[in-house]
Amino acid sequence: MRFVPLLTAAFLAACAAPAAPNPAPAPAAATSDEPQPAAVPPGPPGATAEARGLALAKTNCATCHAIGRTGDSPYAPAPPFRTLPGKYDVDGLAEAFAEGIEVGHRGARQMPEFQLTPDQIDDLIAYLKSLAA
Repeated sequence: MRFVPLLTAAFLAACAAPAAPNPAPAPAAATSDEPQPAAVPPGPPGATAEARGLALAKTNCATCHAIGRTGDSPYAPAPPFRTLPGKYDVDGLAEAFAEGIEVGHRGARQMPEFQLTPDQIDDLIAYLKSLAA
């Protein structure tokens, strides 16, 4: 019977203690079917759209595409960026970048679908246009 007052006191103390705040729900894990936000490295202050587009391409595209004026793509089915202005209306690629580009090859790697902001799209288009010059 001596334990009853102790159990009652412990119960009342637990009820009187402030409840721990509910942790924020964890963000849903991305699946391979969901577009991923493009990684954007911090650019130097006052960087041009072309420079920001190059930084975006280096961070998100260079593992598969040759992004410069020379060189082969690290992944052969991925076209070098310098060839894109000759194959496509570069301004027309803005819509494809906004909606997600569908690739025709079924190789070992598939192009991920990125979510680009309108500013990122403008920067990438500016960089692609610079390759045509």
